[in-house]
Amino acid sequence: MKRIEVRELEYFLAVADTLHFARAAERLGIAPPPLSRAIAHLERRLGAKLFERTSRRVELTPAGRVFEVEARNALRALDQAVRRVRQAGQGVLRIAAPPGTGAGLLRELVRRYVARFGSDTVELVFTREQTTAVRDGRADAALVCSDEDLTGLDVQAIATEQPVALIPQGHPFAARHALTPRILRQDPAYAADLPPVGLDALIDLVATGQLLAVVGDSAVDRLGPYVTAVPMTGLPAREVLLAWPADSHDPRIAHLLGATS
Repeated sequence: MKRIEVRELEYFLAVADTLHFARAAERLGIAPPPLSRAIAHLERRLGAKLFERTSRRVELTPAGRVFEVEARNALRALDQAVRRVRQAGQGVLRIAAPPGTGAGLLRELVRRYVARFGSDTVELVFTREQTTAVRDGRADAALVCSDEDLTGLDVQAIATEQPVALIPQGHPFAARHALTPRILRQDPAYAADLPPVGLDALIDLVATGQLLAVVGDSAVDRLGPYVTAVPMTGLPAREVLLAWPADSHDPRIAHLLGATS
């Protein structure tokens, strides 16, 4: 079967979105008859009816609902490919990282890369949805944790973080050599799930006594005089990974991986 064209996918999705041929044609800037003929031609090529048409309504068939998902995925993949090519052509490597990433880890990664390729070759994308940023093409690579959904991504471990508890100065726990989750749970300020804020805001919450939290030890270099990091026992270390699209052949990724060694 001849390859389906992008234009045909756009025509189909316009009708699927509006469930009205005249409104879809207006959105596309064409007349309704050519649109209707294009959809009928697409149905013949696919060997499946995509829409049920009556004088009063247009509805997607079961095959049409499947094709709607696949068509959106195909256009999304094409858009991502275009963004990646444009970014590669610009030479700027976009690295996604969560706000407040431990300065030492991120600084060393960027420092090694720009030392070889120049200070204008890296752009940091701060987001809590690092993997999403890579998948939709807003970033070329990302710093992620090993417990995240890494479907469709290739990864390489670049560091291991040991868990530490952030404790406000003067708190009884701050004088301990180590803490366990059981002990931390005795304080009502302890939160197993971190609030959706950056590291600096998190540290402020701890410093003011509103929060006790467990983070990776790469955060220690950001602490001020009012917060103490106490090592945790009974919790596993966490790997920090560099992630990038599994289908990427971008040579800059290889260069970035070289900067991690």
